[in-house]
Amino acid sequence: MSNDLSQKTVMDVLRVVEHPEMPNTTLVELGMIQSATVKERRVEVNLALPNLNVPIKEQLIILIEQAIEKSGEFLEVEVVPVEMNEDQKSKFTSISRIAMSRPRVSRAINYIIAVMSGKGGVGKSSVAALLAAALQRRGLQVGILDADITGPSIPKVFGAQHHPTQVAEGILPVESNTGIRIMSINLLLPDTDQPVVWRGPLISKAIEQFWRDILWGDLDYLIVDLPPGTADAALTVMQSLPLDGVVLVTSPQDLAGMVVRKAANMAVHIGVPLIGLVENMSHIICPECGAKIHVFGSSRTDETLRSIGIPMLGRLPLDTKIATLCDKGEVENYYGDEFESITDKVIQALQSTSVMTRSS
Repeated sequence: MSNDLSQKTVMDVLRVVEHPEMPNTTLVELGMIQSATVKERRVEVNLALPNLNVPIKEQLIILIEQAIEKSGEFLEVEVVPVEMNEDQKSKFTSISRIAMSRPRVSRAINYIIAVMSGKGGVGKSSVAALLAAALQRRGLQVGILDADITGPSIPKVFGAQHHPTQVAEGILPVESNTGIRIMSINLLLPDTDQPVVWRGPLISKAIEQFWRDILWGDLDYLIVDLPPGTADAALTVMQSLPLDGVVLVTSPQDLAGMVVRKAANMAVHIGVPLIGLVENMSHIICPECGAKIHVFGSSRTDETLRSIGIPMLGRLPLDTKIATLCDKGEVENYYGDEFESITDKVIQALQSTSVMTRSS
């Protein structure tokens, strides 16, 4: 047996060894297999641990030894514990939090998409709501989690006013007119004008509970409306929810582009795929001649796209219909060809291997 073939055999074996405290999560996924070297029929594996004194160290060593020995290809196996560096610890923490926060209630959610802007005022929540509505029109089962705890707007744009129902298994989300399942802090407040004056840890806990304790049921898509910025709330979503990708929202100004680049770099650093970018409020359409008027001047979004290295999903105009329907709680009644195209691109990206990540 060649050394290369021996090395491949070892890695193939180790790729199916699961962490004993994290079902369906392997040691390789967690970055715990730092290296595996083969010399003749002797194997040495470096087991990377967040701390050399973790209680299950010996159990992990035994799992690795037994898995390799069962292959029947090697006479001797040695597992050497080593301590992770800071980057490895960060990756391990991120993946383990996702694994440990998997829903306690049986359900299937095919795709989870976060909508993120970094900067407030660029129409991120509108884009999240429109995306949910467009997916629902395709006959898909859709939910939307409003993670903007201190500035929730999702219930308003969908006209959702009822409080969620508590049942023995958990909390049922409120349903919109077309059946979109919604959860937001505003649905739990006695008065929708009441502010949520919470510090970061409480906000993070609320988001985690919205994920774990809400009975979302079977969904094709769960849309997560993130708050502006790259602080606790956004970090909690990216580290606690198994996101399939992020849709970024910006406006034509370079100021908005600068902030959305920060958001993109945050997602890349944590390891969440970037689906693409939506430029909102790109222009207005002249009602007389149909010409595009760029009220914010020349767009700087192309520079942002080149910097981030992701595709443009579409450019949305300033449309008074959207504002009117959102104010009336009827966002689901909006239809626009440009947004249908954006939705198609999001679906195609998630159903193929084209969801892109960028090296930091």
